[in-house]
Formats: sequence, C-alpha cells, structure tokens
Amino acid sequence: MKRKFPNQFINKLPLALLLAGMACNSSQVTTDSTSTSTSAPATAIANYRDLNKNGSMDVYEDSSQPVEARVNDLLAQMTVEEKAGMMFINGTFINEDGTIEKTPETRGMAARLPTAGESISSKMMNHFNFWEAPGTRALATGYNAIQKAAENTRLGIPVTIASDPRNHFSESIFSMAAVGFSQWCETLGLAAIGDEALTRQFADIARQEYVAVGLREALHPQVDLATEPRWARISGTFGEDAQLTARMAKAYILGFQGETLGPNSVACMTKHFTGGGPQKEGLDPHFEFQKGQVYPGNNFDYHLIPFEAAFEANTAAIMPYYGVPTDQTEENVAFAYNKAIITGLLRNKYKFDGVVCTDWGLITDVNMGVAVWPARAWGVEHLSEEDRVKKIIDAGVDQFGGESVPELVVKLVNDGKLTETRIDESVRRLLRQKFQLGLFDNPYVDVENAVKVLSNPAFKAAGEASQRRAMTLLKNENNVLPLQQGNLKLYVKNIDPKVAALYGTVVENPKEADMAIIRLNTPWYPVETKNPFALSFHHGDLDFKGKEKEEILQLLKTVPTIVDINLDRPAVIPEISQYAKGLFADFGASDAAVLDVIFGKAKPEGNLPFELPSSMEAVRNQKEDLPYDSKDPLYKFGFGLRYE
Repeated sequence: MKRKFPNQFINKLPLALLLAGMACNSSQVTTDSTSTSTSAPATAIANYRDLNKNGSMDVYEDSSQPVEARVNDLLAQMTVEEKAGMMFINGTFINEDGTIEKTPETRGMAARLPTAGESISSKMMNHFNFWEAPGTRALATGYNAIQKAAENTRLGIPVTIASDPRNHFSESIFSMAAVGFSQWCETLGLAAIGDEALTRQFADIARQEYVAVGLREALHPQVDLATEPRWARISGTFGEDAQLTARMAKAYILGFQGETLGPNSVACMTKHFTGGGPQKEGLDPHFEFQKGQVYPGNNFDYHLIPFEAAFEANTAAIMPYYGVPTDQTEENVAFAYNKAIITGLLRNKYKFDGVVCTDWGLITDVNMGVAVWPARAWGVEHLSEEDRVKKIIDAGVDQFGGESVPELVVKLVNDGKLTETRIDESVRRLLRQKFQLGLFDNPYVDVENAVKVLSNPAFKAAGEASQRRAMTLLKNENNVLPLQQGNLKLYVKNIDPKVAALYGTVVENPKEADMAIIRLNTPWYPVETKNPFALSFHHGDLDFKGKEKEEILQLLKTVPTIVDINLDRPAVIPEISQYAKGLFADFGASDAAVLDVIFGKAKPEGNLPFELPSSMEAVRNQKEDLPYDSKDPLYKFGFGLRYE
C-alpha cells in the first residue's frame, strides 16, 4: 500500500570523495544561545569584524542585531554564485603540520581532495568536513587557517566544519579514529548502559572537544533502528528499540547543542531520515547492488519515533539516507529526491525548518580507478547531473553532501529552471545556523586552549569508564566470573600479552593454562564487487564458519574459556555460547577495560541493545523492518547478567 503525506504548499516550492556517509565530570551542559534581540545600539559597539571591507558596520556584522535581521542583510548582499556555494559541503584536509596547502609530501586521501582555499575561492564554498585529521595542535591551527581564507573573501562568510563521530573506541569507515579526543564506547554501548545522563555527559564532553578545535557540526547522531541484523551500519546506532533510541537521541542532541543552539554549541545533523535500518537482506544502498529498503512488516512509522525525539530536542539539521523507501510513496525514488518524504512528511507534517542535507555523493559518479562508483541517484539514474540537483532542491532539500558542483545550481537559476527565491529559502537556513553558532562574531579557536581541553584527564577517564560499564555479561557458568587476579595461568588470544600479564601468568600453550581468554569480532563476509570501499563494509552472514569456527570451538573444549565478542552487528554464536564458561559482549573496549571486568575490578552494566539470533535461518526469516522478531533468539533484547 502506498503512503500519502500532506501535500499542502508542495506545489508552491518552485565527489570527489572516497568515503561516505561514514573540564567537566557531570552531565551538566553549559551553552550560550545567540541573542535574538537587540542588546545595544550599533553606535555603542567599538569593535566589529568588517567582513565585507566597506569601512562601516553592516547589520550582518553587528552582533547586537537579531539573527533574522543579520540573515536578511547578508542574503541581500550575496550573489547567486555565493548562495550556490553555500549549498554544498565536501571533504577537505589539514596537514600534519597544521598547513592547508598541498605539498610534495601530501599523501592518501588529502592528495585526492581539493584544498579548502581552492574550494573557498573557486567554488565559494563555506562548509567542509574532515575524515582524516592530524593531532590537536595541527587541527586547531589548520582550522584557523581555513577561517582566515574565508575571511579574505568578498563577504567574509565563515566556514562551518562538520565531522563524523570522533569519540568512540574503534575506528571504522563511519567513526573516525579518536586522535586526541576522549575515547568512549560506541553508541551501541551507550544504549547498552541505557543511562540518559551518561549519554548527555558523553555528548557534552564531545561538544567541548569539538568546539575547542573548531568542529561545529556533528554529522550524527545516527538514530536508525537496527531491525535488520545484517545491516553494515548497526555499529553507529543505539540498537533496534525505538523508545530506547529516542531517549538516547534526545540526551545526545541536548548534550551537543544545549537547550538552544548558541556560540558554545555543536549543531547536530540527525540521520538518516526516515530511518535506514530496514535494508533488504542487510545490504547497504551506498552501492548499486541494493537500492531500496523494504517494509515487509508494514512498520514504517516505528522508524520515525527516534526522529520525533530529535525534533523535540530541536536538532539543527536532518540527513536523509540513500535508499528508496519502496512502495511507501507515490514515487519510488531515493529519500533525498522524494518530495513526499522531505516536503510532505518532514517539512509539513513535522514542521521542520532546519537544514536538510543529503548524504554524500548523490549527484556525480566517482572514478575509483578499478571501478566507477555511481552517484546514489537511486530511482532517477536517468536524470542528468543538473536535473538531479533540481529534483533534490524541488523535494525540499537545502544542501548537497559530498559534492562540489555549485555551478549546476547557478545554471539552473540562470536558465529559469529554479527561482532565486527558492534558493534563498535554503541559504537562509544555512546562514541562520552560522549566526546562531556565533561564527560571524568569532570563528577562530585558541590553539593552546584546544590542546588543554583535549588532554583533560577527566574526559579521558569518563570515556574509559564507559567502555567498562557497557560490557554485557551473557553467560557466567557456575559463577566462574569474576576471575581472581594474580595466580591464574592464562592463555590469551587477540589480547595484548603485556596487558594480560598484569592479571595473571601468560602461557603460550592453552593446555598449560588454567583459563583462556579470547576476544572475537562479529563475522562478516564481503560482497563480490570491484568497489574497494564496498569491500570494507561488514555485510553478509553473522556466524563463524569453517576453519575459524573449528579453531574457536577446539579451544573452548580444551581449556575453560572466557569469550568476549565485539558486537558491531548481532552475531550468531550458539555453539560458542554453549561451550564458553563465560561470555561477554563489548561495544568498543580496550584490552584493559575487558580484563578489568573479567577480573572484577569493574562490573558489567550492559544489556543487549538488540537480540542475538539463534541461527542464520532465523535471521533470513525475520522481517527487515520489525524489531526483535527472529525465532527463538539465543539472547533476547535487553538481556544482561550481573555479578552476584
């Protein structure tokens, strides 16, 4: 059955990239919202930033003016080219020494990306995101250099820097390495703990670290529901339960943004509207082998619940996902191209007037050498790049992620296919966010303060504590846990022996051990493709197979064994569970964190944020859009033991 959304006002609306998308010790958040009323006459302001270099203070340069007045003044001064540039966000880089220009030593992704200066001057862009980032001092220094380049433009519009998550334990294609940042459990771990105050504390600490180095927009939280256990992006979610995810999402956004978006806030871009979890057979629509998500359980509305919580928390921005919401609207086109989704549902029903930004790479193809990665223009592949841009804007979207083709917007306006009035609607939202964040008044950061904030020992300790708290105890046969530290002979696998030696005597032969401790990762099996990026996605079955499985079970049958498995997806482990003496799930944890819990120096406090299926047959028979619906799960949603 096709879904119809309210359509009032609908008819009135006239990458170069290789990655996608991908001192405080309490939960108290302190933010200062930008004033929306005149606090002092302009003549009383002695200092201001003459951004357009005209020798006088314009309304948009006057911090005492209401935000809307400043937006109106600047918008009236902008050319179509400047407006179009604002509607695009793409990757850039900072070198290890804090410079922002390419050098003969520039390698890796940076070598394939344009410099910020090039994008600012030639494309008039002022939104960027980082993937790879240097150390704290270089990051803050380079950020200031980017802002200086922006200040030298005609209107001096400051840059907004966005980032994927940078505060979690593991590094994946969707979560950047925590270089310098406090290192917490994954969001799944926050859900396993289930403590809203902790989630808000996490977000508040991450906010302080982001602001210190100039990251002012979070390309998160990811509030998709993990209802399809094979989906490759579950590790960034809060699990499969809508109510738990809604509670976590609200606390998360309030921690980053505060009650009101202001100069101390990080704007959240909540994703992926309307929920990216129901992927057919768990295959991800980053790639052409799976373009549509499905709703065999007729459960579309369930996936909206976390977004409703995000709206209550006033999320600054929304990102739709790549896939086609199959048979949910009159037109089977991807979310960002879908007017019923963006205008009918998001704008009209939910009254959302914040920024809507596409996921990365919907307009242009990427030649990867060994393969061409097509633009994620699912359902409209036949359209030209220009017509794709028009359809997305007509749908109600404001900004294009992972693209740098503002010239297409300019051409559409010059050719009379888009009105400048429609472009102004989007630019107004983007400008408003910059003013609210205080970027026009002071976009620069204090490098020494950045180093101080990101080396805060209280922040580091809070992150490490979360890794331990999120540990989820699934089996404790005969109360073997916690182990007694000191006298045990230990055989360890996938654990640093030097760390393990702090807890017992490490032996090399499991037959000589009193106890074995092994760490595992959830299995995954690459899709057959020439796209190297797709090969890094954790697609496929969830169970151990062949020789790997035999070796694990042989160890479990040879010596009493404690198993810890990192659950970035719901692993299928019935035999491992059967033969293990103790079984833990972790959601991003160091060896020390895992061993601290195993030996009782810390207690496991987690509960499963999704069920663990009992077989792959059960996985295949469940419905992609329904939570906890596999037959006879090995461990149910919410399961978690405690030490006696």
